[in-house]
Amino acid sequence: MSLELTSAANRVSLRACLHDDCSSLIVVMSHLSVRIKYCCSETVFFCFISSLALWEYESLLEDERFHAVTPLAEAVEDMKMTLQMQLRDLNYKKHLYQKVKGAEERTKSNLRLRKQRLKEKIEADVGSLVRFLLDERDSILDSLDAEEVSVMSVVNDNLTAVEEASASVQKTMEGIYSHLGADVRTESLAKLSDDLLSRSRFPTLEPTNCQTEFTDFTGPFQLIIWKKMMHLLHTMPQNLTLDPDTAHPNLLISDFDTKVEEGCGRSNEPDLPSRFTRFYGVLATAQYSSGQHYWEVDVKDKGVWYLGVTNECSNRKGFISLTPSAGYWSICLQDRLYANGEHGRFTIADYWNSPRVGVYLDYDRGRVSFYDAVTMKRVFMFETHFTEPVTPFFSPGKNDPYSRIQICHYY
Repeated sequence: MSLELTSAANRVSLRACLHDDCSSLIVVMSHLSVRIKYCCSETVFFCFISSLALWEYESLLEDERFHAVTPLAEAVEDMKMTLQMQLRDLNYKKHLYQKVKGAEERTKSNLRLRKQRLKEKIEADVGSLVRFLLDERDSILDSLDAEEVSVMSVVNDNLTAVEEASASVQKTMEGIYSHLGADVRTESLAKLSDDLLSRSRFPTLEPTNCQTEFTDFTGPFQLIIWKKMMHLLHTMPQNLTLDPDTAHPNLLISDFDTKVEEGCGRSNEPDLPSRFTRFYGVLATAQYSSGQHYWEVDVKDKGVWYLGVTNECSNRKGFISLTPSAGYWSICLQDRLYANGEHGRFTIADYWNSPRVGVYLDYDRGRVSFYDAVTMKRVFMFETHFTEPVTPFFSPGKNDPYSRIQICHYY
């Protein structure tokens, strides 16, 4: 649209155009004396004739809106300051992004390094077992070949003797046939018979009684090799025993101190500092302050059990809290498999059907891991920092009488 405006001071041609895309009113004016200002709220420029007041222009506009205007120079300075502040914020953001990028790059580098070290360890550990198995296989096969050679030597010697005797018999028989077919005198036949009989003392030969089953090589080879291989393993299942002096009075210890079950109370047991008085627990005799250790527990047919480690100064009297801060790192089975965490127990498996549990303690790294000892699948791991020696502990639970748990011994 176009508007004509006449005043005492100036004649002005005002042309206003409404843009459909942004609905903003742009005013273009040609006049003698102009002041340009910036509307901060609408982010547009306005041009004013010096002799006309602002309200006169606003009255010309159908969209009567109030504009907070600022002189152009001041608006430019404000915008520059705003841009500088934004630039400062952007530089700070860039710095943060660079820090994150550097941290992620270090993480990637550390990850590759840890993976490479672990790969080398796996290759070394498994490689030593593979080399041992291959050497053991070659040794057994060499022994098998040696026994075959020994037996074959006896058989071949007997075969040689049989062949020599058979050849001698054949020669003697040919001599007899030659004389029987000739016209000889009686004296000659008698003399020949005596000579043949005197020369032909044929040995009695029997088949050799050699074992052809190689009985020395039909034993349980895997068990034999496994026992030989035990000295190569860094962590062997340890043959732990239970400490009766730490057992709750209602627990029975048997089978050379490897089995524990709920039973009748023993009122004559002394109340030693290390004995559990309320929790149905018992400690092992072993105590660890370094290294890697592994043991397995038979929990077959048990509906309730607790397994783990505890430190030397943990509480054993009255109610005890099975939390890491209290010195206990353990899992338990009740209706489900739980880990006993800092804020109570939480589910780690909806069911448990393995007959054995493996517990792996890496004291130096502060790790206690629990495994399905049949599949060797890890079910849970605690990470901490040990500051004092720790001891394996066991509990068959309460109200499950004559249902035992037992430490596994393999050698």
